[in-house]
Amino acid sequence: MADQDKTEDSEETPKSSKKLLISIIAAVVVLLGGGAAGFFFLMGSDDEVVEEVRLPAVYTHIRTKNGRPMFVSTVLSDDERTHYLQAYVVAKSRDPLVAPALEKHMPLIVSRLNTMFSTQEFAKLSTLEGKQNLRSDATKLLQDIMRQRIDIPGVEEVLFTNFVMQ
Repeated sequence: MADQDKTEDSEETPKSSKKLLISIIAAVVVLLGGGAAGFFFLMGSDDEVVEEVRLPAVYTHIRTKNGRPMFVSTVLSDDERTHYLQAYVVAKSRDPLVAPALEKHMPLIVSRLNTMFSTQEFAKLSTLEGKQNLRSDATKLLQDIMRQRIDIPGVEEVLFTNFVMQ
């Protein structure tokens, strides 16, 4: 009987060693996999890295010839009444070259924006979509001017800080 006990103990030892080895390997795999996942999670995507190094926004007020802070323009209408648009315009950029270029080319910018504002229709501008389209068109206009003058679009967006129609 003593011989039988020794045989059973020796058979159990290799089985428990295999189980222990498999458990250790599984734990290492889980730890390495979790560590790699944690590494990639903490590193984030390339987009997040770009956002962290973005320059602060610079806001340039678009001024008329006499330095007035707003544009006043008549707008087209079907009701035979004269309607006016008053808009305060600000250009948002992040490139340090853009603000001086906007100042330098202000007469051209003001002229083109005046033309754009005076060709708008009162009924369209009365809707949110119409205002958003005008803002988008003004952004594209300033970007085109900056491309022509300094070879970069530069202007991130145009903002209307005050927009009144009557």
